[in-house]
Amino acid sequence: SVQNKAFFNDVNDHLQFVLQNIELCRETLASLVDLYISNNDLKMNDVMKRLTVVSTIFIPLTFLVGVWGMNFSTMPELGWEYGYLIAWLVLIIIGVLIFLYFKKKKWY
Repeated sequence: SVQNKAFFNDVNDHLQFVLQNIELCRETLASLVDLYISNNDLKMNDVMKRLTVVSTIFIPLTFLVGVWGMNFSTMPELGWEYGYLIAWLVLIIIGVLIFLYFKKKKWY
């Protein structure tokens, strides 16, 4: 009948409106998920950058400590009166210089 057809057309219009709203909500939710993932990636990149800076500072120091930690009797630094102090100063200077370089580049 004509009344039923009008009623079903009205129901159809309401359903179309609801479907459009659901689609809009789905797109909004997808955008929010993308934003959340991007935010987490940004935080993780910042953490990785800091870890890289710390690693870059300590890798040369670890190398020098490894070399100086070898038990060779022919190492000239072993006979120096201030060899231990000089070794510490070299390590500190290298660490500070690398840190200042990263600070100047605004990486840390």
